[in-house]
Amino acid sequence: MKFLTEERLSRAYYKIKPLLSRRMQIIIRSIVARQKRRLYREVWPIDQRAATLPPEFAGWPDGKRFSVVLTHDVDTARGVARTRQLMDLELEMGFRSSFNFVAKGYHLPSELRNLLVEHGFEVGVHGLEHNRDLYDSPTSFAEHAKGINSYLQEWGAVGFRSPCVYHNFEWLHGLNISYDASSFDTDPFEPQSDGVQSIFPILQKAELPSKGYVELPYTLPQDFTLYILFGERDIDVWKRKLQWIAQHGGMALVNTHPDYMCFEGRPQFDEYPVDLYRDLLTHIQGEYRGEFCHLLPHEMATYWNVISGMSELAPRPENIITGDASAATAGIPPLSQSLLEKSKA
Repeated sequence: MKFLTEERLSRAYYKIKPLLSRRMQIIIRSIVARQKRRLYREVWPIDQRAATLPPEFAGWPDGKRFSVVLTHDVDTARGVARTRQLMDLELEMGFRSSFNFVAKGYHLPSELRNLLVEHGFEVGVHGLEHNRDLYDSPTSFAEHAKGINSYLQEWGAVGFRSPCVYHNFEWLHGLNISYDASSFDTDPFEPQSDGVQSIFPILQKAELPSKGYVELPYTLPQDFTLYILFGERDIDVWKRKLQWIAQHGGMALVNTHPDYMCFEGRPQFDEYPVDLYRDLLTHIQGEYRGEFCHLLPHEMATYWNVISGMSELAPRPENIITGDASAATAGIPPLSQSLLEKSKA
């Protein structure tokens, strides 16, 4: 019943959305989100049920305490223009991440994609357009899947995240992906708010093994929620959730947006200072140095396939825990290699 109600509200909102200014859209969403924050305070930002250990889980590579995965959704042309700056910030701080681009939403230079993967980053697909049309019906999904699969192949990508993190885990088997990231452990503020209640990856099996994939839920609150809808001024919520994830040995996966990061000057009404994201990375480095394994999403998906017994390249169990993390991520060629080969074809 809850999902049906959310579905009706979502459809109604997207019908009137084109008639609303961007500022009014954010005001409406902020009012609703603040009401939900009080209502769901027992399960957000922490849902205790999400800490349950999966039966197949035996630990992180190199015996690390928990894992860290950084991802970014680039929703608009403004985000594309800021991608290089965000990449440089993470390079400076010793991190790597994935950038998910909307295939038909804006001009995306192939040079930018190549630059990312040349520097050890990952590129994923964030839908054909940034709307909910993908999930209108099975027929609509099948039509979109043709285009999404084409871009996955062209970009040498293996990961997908739906616009607005809508999801249908059964339909997603129609994509040629190693992982999907269209879910979360808990997030009552999304249009489809059915969290997976886990801070660990989830194996989504299929009748054909080649159509199986790993679901990677984000487990830290989105930046848009914290800083645009709630107007938070520090990273206390991120720090609290990160501490809880580390205590339970989970996966700290964050989804942020260069679109909303202000790199210079005074932030606009739909921006926040990029220093808040920098503070998060600094906190991870300082508070948890040596305690976490830092993986790209495609590496995490490969590792999870290994420990789930779905990979023919599975190393000995003792190597999964204490050996080089590359042993668990050898199943997928470096994305830079596959992408650069395609760009030269």
